[in-house]
Amino acid sequence: MNLNRIKAIAWKELIQIKRDPLSLALAFLMPVILLFIFGYAITVDVDRLKTVVYDRDMSSLSREIVRGLRESGYFTIVGYVDGPAAIDRAIDGSGARVAISIPEDFSKNARMGRQAGIQVIVDGSDSNTATIALGYLNAAMEMAAKRAGLGTISPPIDVRLRVWYNPELRSRNFIVPGLIAIIMTIIAALLTSLTIAREWERGTMEQLISTPLKPPELIIGKLIPYFVIGVIDTVMSIIIVVALFGVPLKGSVVLLLFISSLFLFGGLSLGILISILTKSQLAASQAAVISSYLPALLMSGFMFSIPNMPVPLQAITYLIPARYFVSSLKGIFLKANTADMLLTEMGLLALFGLIVFTVAVKKFKKRVA
Repeated sequence: MNLNRIKAIAWKELIQIKRDPLSLALAFLMPVILLFIFGYAITVDVDRLKTVVYDRDMSSLSREIVRGLRESGYFTIVGYVDGPAAIDRAIDGSGARVAISIPEDFSKNARMGRQAGIQVIVDGSDSNTATIALGYLNAAMEMAAKRAGLGTISPPIDVRLRVWYNPELRSRNFIVPGLIAIIMTIIAALLTSLTIAREWERGTMEQLISTPLKPPELIIGKLIPYFVIGVIDTVMSIIIVVALFGVPLKGSVVLLLFISSLFLFGGLSLGILISILTKSQLAASQAAVISSYLPALLMSGFMFSIPNMPVPLQAITYLIPARYFVSSLKGIFLKANTADMLLTEMGLLALFGLIVFTVAVKKFKKRVA
């Protein structure tokens, strides 16, 4: 391969990017915008759930229960209702997500050591919120009972919980690092999927074909500017994730950038392959979204737990490079994983990049169809 020819193609592509404001905006503004949108919008934390109370007991204990729910920060008491029909209206009309019904003999039974029940009604149309809300309710009820002086019987086993890697259980800490993988997938595939197709549409590919330029030289020259842009975007994303969202980066920045480079090489090569196969910018952009962004979003473990997926889908996830990048990002950010712990992920990302790059070189023909 001739390095001078590669440099010439890289320089030509760089000039073309500089002359295209849309490409520049796509390259540098989109990662920031997506980080803000996804980072603030996606969360599984639940707080300030609208709650109504039907208190028939009207005792100091029932008031303590309600106060405990309010002070927990997870529930907002939006009002008291006077019957089951009012509870139905509140839940059905989305005026409340949770309803607490305290019976007349609640405090009497509780202080006499008998079973004291409280009915809790939760809007289950959002199953994730409902499940989390029930857990919060149990914890808040126990705390309120202790503060009311009911006390608890010491269990025979002293259970002491310790949460590693994310002790605050902040969903942002494990969601936001994975966002880097999703954003880099979008940027890498979209940017390079237009390069070869753009040459065909503008009629400049015939000029390139007539030169001594070899397919590997053309593809490498096309990749270099976008690889540099991808690295800059990765550094920007890491800074935003750490400085703005407060996600701890416990591992090596060098290792993080190295794995990101492997992932970028594979993503950019996939974009080039799509551009070669389609020869149309519109078709290339659509194919890039379908083949890279959607699999990365749905099947990488970013949004949905892979072990909870059906077995056939679990098998397909092994073909998604974003799966290995997402797990590497979370490991480096939260667990301070070292290179020897991520050898499998790095090897598979490198293998994917080499395979796609080789296929792209094979598919590019120096002739006019």
